[in-house]
Amino acid sequence: MEPTAPLAAPVPQLLLVQHDSWLAPYEPVLRQRQARLAARLAEIAQHHGSLDAYATAHQQLGLHYDGRRRGFRYREWAPGAEALYLIGDFNGWDRQANPLQRLDYGVWEIFLPDKEYKDRLVHNSKYKVHVVSANGAQDRLPATARRVVQDDHTKDYAAQVWRPATAFAWTDQKFRVAAAVKEPFIYEAHVGMATEEYRVGLYREFADEMLPRIEADGYNCVQLMAVMEHPYYGSFGYHVANFFAPSSRFGTPEELKYLINEAHRRGIAVLLDVVHSHAVKNQAEGLADFDGSGNLYFHKGERGNHPGWDSKLFDYGRPEVQQFLLSNLRYWLEEFHFDGFRFDGVTSMLYHHHGEGVAFVGYDQYFGPGADEDAILYLQLATTLVHEFKKGALLVAEDMSGLPGLGRPITEGGIGFDYRLAMGIPDYWIKLLKHTPDEGWNLGDLWHVLTNRREGEKTVAYAESHDQALVGDKTLAQWLFGDGIYHHMQAADPDPNAARALALHKIIRLVTLTAGGEAYLDFIGNEFGHPEWVDFPRAGNGWSYQYARRQWSLADNPDLKFHFLGNFDKALIHLAKARHVLAAGPAQLLHHDEEHKVLAFARGPLVVIVNLHVTQSQPDYRFWVPKEGRYRVVLSSDSGQFGGFDRPDECYIYETYEQHLRVYLPSRVALVLAPA
Repeated sequence: MEPTAPLAAPVPQLLLVQHDSWLAPYEPVLRQRQARLAARLAEIAQHHGSLDAYATAHQQLGLHYDGRRRGFRYREWAPGAEALYLIGDFNGWDRQANPLQRLDYGVWEIFLPDKEYKDRLVHNSKYKVHVVSANGAQDRLPATARRVVQDDHTKDYAAQVWRPATAFAWTDQKFRVAAAVKEPFIYEAHVGMATEEYRVGLYREFADEMLPRIEADGYNCVQLMAVMEHPYYGSFGYHVANFFAPSSRFGTPEELKYLINEAHRRGIAVLLDVVHSHAVKNQAEGLADFDGSGNLYFHKGERGNHPGWDSKLFDYGRPEVQQFLLSNLRYWLEEFHFDGFRFDGVTSMLYHHHGEGVAFVGYDQYFGPGADEDAILYLQLATTLVHEFKKGALLVAEDMSGLPGLGRPITEGGIGFDYRLAMGIPDYWIKLLKHTPDEGWNLGDLWHVLTNRREGEKTVAYAESHDQALVGDKTLAQWLFGDGIYHHMQAADPDPNAARALALHKIIRLVTLTAGGEAYLDFIGNEFGHPEWVDFPRAGNGWSYQYARRQWSLADNPDLKFHFLGNFDKALIHLAKARHVLAAGPAQLLHHDEEHKVLAFARGPLVVIVNLHVTQSQPDYRFWVPKEGRYRVVLSSDSGQFGGFDRPDECYIYETYEQHLRVYLPSRVALVLAPA
């Protein structure tokens, strides 16, 4: 009898599937995505040596000084073009003087030797590339331009040679993201609106004036918006034109480096809000139809247009586009020492329908024909590159679809992000305040929203971000205070509506941080209840800076309620850091009392108990705690220093009886207790 061949060992389930049995039918799709990534990485390694080496398009393309040949070399990828000419103030903007030569793979090149251009092509020189195609001719900004400036009079943009006499001297060699940011407390900020004056703020001002404030408040991570150059200031930085150029509105590249270096000196990591989900459709400033083919960086035809954002959509399946975007990530990490990225608009990338008008109600939507497999491959390449290139780098994904595995390692079947934004939490708070009276708040629904996240995927919790602050909506402070935010903010003003708003603003932040995720985010100024939304200068508001700034004087004035909110936020962040709340595992529900509007839960060693009843205080409220012993109040939202009424005695030591505590719990108050 022939010996039987041994049976092959069964392939173990992906860890992602082990965590979520609903994914079992889709494991073949997850493995197919892994296999496609592995094949692409092997192809890149074969032709380029490594993924790091592949992500160097910015070093090959664009204008660079060649010290060996003594002159400037300029290259551009434009396979569909008929001719390219380098133009600028160095040649009187003559569109025929300096033609480029066509090389292989659709790349064009010109070399400008020092012997002829040394005194003409210098630091601050302006230049463009004149592109001739079957559709006509147009002056364009180079795709990898590292500095772009706007003429004050004509409003025209041009690339600018940037070769300062002295290179920036970094002093952050000992900074390590993992050591500085064990638990991310993220301060989302916009440099331009960080000043109280009616103008655009600057990188250096942010470094010198904002970073000390952010450090004192306890945040260990700054997330910078609108850094990548964008022609329309009012786009909030989300219609990017020049992906390699830090916005010149806020200062020079060296001043951005100064900001990041100073942040690192203070132990603060810096994330870039990177926009690879779409690009501005402008041809004069951006990449749209760069070579006249209608299909270079973006999809051809209607597929290349985003219906909701009036912008262009990248062709992620094209190798040159992959390389361009991956090089862009490496550039910001390497040149400016950013510590990671918050990827904007990931939902738009993941699906052919971009999430427009789609309710995600089943797993078929994540893995069916609606998924954009090219974009998913690009995101896997991106997370792989960033984690390889900078150890400890942080990657945050903005996704409202809830894609399983987005925040899990690729080896487990995921996409490779470190964190995902809990976008449902701020949406819930706004809907609650807009549509439900206080006495109608359902604590079961609230608990579900705060704790409903995918197992094993770390989440950034937040009560509001820039999305809630933009004009057209209202901040939480505006919803809570109403017109009282202008009339009843004196510290001694007894207005009951303002007292209610003050109390709820603190409670909302406290429960969001302590129950909502493994990281926490605040948007610049919202920590003290900034009184106005954000609206950038535009024709509709008379080009005013009234709402494109932050009024720090309100937060710093001890005679105003804003000061109380700022004090509370600072105390909350410092407590959460000191007690390692965000790293303590999921919150554990201890008590849910819908009748009396009381909710209690534990997070790590801390116990949080909240009374959301409109009028009813509880003089001797009894609830179960996980551990016997003595407890004391370590944070009370009712403290006088936070604008409260000092009703609970914060010095009192509570002792358990049969594993229960009895506490005095005033209405609209949250207490945080810790073992004494």
